[in-house]
Amino acid sequence: MHIQNITLINFKNFAEETISLHPKVNCFVGNNGVGKTNMLDAVYYLCMTKSYFQLSDQYSVRQGSAFMALQAGFEINGTNDEIYCALKTGNRKQLRKNKKEYPKLSDHIGNYPVVMISPSDSSLISDGSDERRKYLNAVISQYDHGYLNDVILYNKILVQRNKLLKDFQKTPGAAELLEIYTEQLIPCGVRIFEKRNTFLNKLLPIFKEFYSVISQNSENIGLKYVSQLTGKHFGELLSKSHNADLQAQTTTCGVHKDDIDLLMDGCPIKKIGSQGQQKTFLVALKLAQFSFIKQVKNITPILLLDDIFDKFDIHRVKQILNMVSGNSFGQIFITHTNEQRMKELLEGITDGYKIFRVENNSINLAI
Repeated sequence: MHIQNITLINFKNFAEETISLHPKVNCFVGNNGVGKTNMLDAVYYLCMTKSYFQLSDQYSVRQGSAFMALQAGFEINGTNDEIYCALKTGNRKQLRKNKKEYPKLSDHIGNYPVVMISPSDSSLISDGSDERRKYLNAVISQYDHGYLNDVILYNKILVQRNKLLKDFQKTPGAAELLEIYTEQLIPCGVRIFEKRNTFLNKLLPIFKEFYSVISQNSENIGLKYVSQLTGKHFGELLSKSHNADLQAQTTTCGVHKDDIDLLMDGCPIKKIGSQGQQKTFLVALKLAQFSFIKQVKNITPILLLDDIFDKFDIHRVKQILNMVSGNSFGQIFITHTNEQRMKELLEGITDGYKIFRVENNSINLAI
């Protein structure tokens, strides 16, 4: 699978840009702050219906504009698809495949799998459990629509249940309604737990292999799924937490409390890992995600590498580039600040690439 061409209209700092892409490697070079990352985010947006970086769609609309639009031609398994996404301030987002609008945005997710590796991924290590649950949801949703539907349903029921707990004393029939919400929460919560557990168990050996190749070190790294449902029946947990939920006015147990322990030599990597080890950990994790999705869907995802070579030594950069330029990887997008260095690295490993210069809010082919 690869993107043949892409058009950006009023997307972030770009007024209107159309570029023809290489099916293998596309590198975007320029100074910091010129919009290289925005180019990669446009690709991610078309695949996942949202920005990788901003929670609100409004931040994707160019300042001073009332709308933005993205369009790209995808080649997948010998078929050409045109994907169009548009957002007008105050209106519902539009998403079309071959000029036909999707009934639901979620129907699109996973059709064109994508993996982003970015400096912002450090939040997986440094921030709270929300970030790691988002990671689980983003990965599993790309190959399992049932999981995505369960997450959407679970969150909808959870909001309703928490609202009821907050207004319990003044809501007629609150006890009966709470029981209904609880019974609805259980089956989708159990399915989410089981699929997260299965995913992490299958991902772990792939992750360890990538880490070993990149680092050439012997650290014992690991991923441990942390869930209140481990070895427990969700219905019993909710029953036991009934009084606590009423007192806290929120649902105190469930898969919305899940986490992943990111480990090195049995300890949290956040506490003992160097900056280089943490960065290698995250790159290996994302490459393992790429490999896993490819195996499950039998589609090679698009790989987006946003400024990941910063603070890596030249040997480790070459290790990563050698891996991703191989036949097991497909189309790759890379950002970098040094055009000459990128050209030298790419010429050493592949003869198929394009380099684009990003400057003055425009994108132009360099080579």
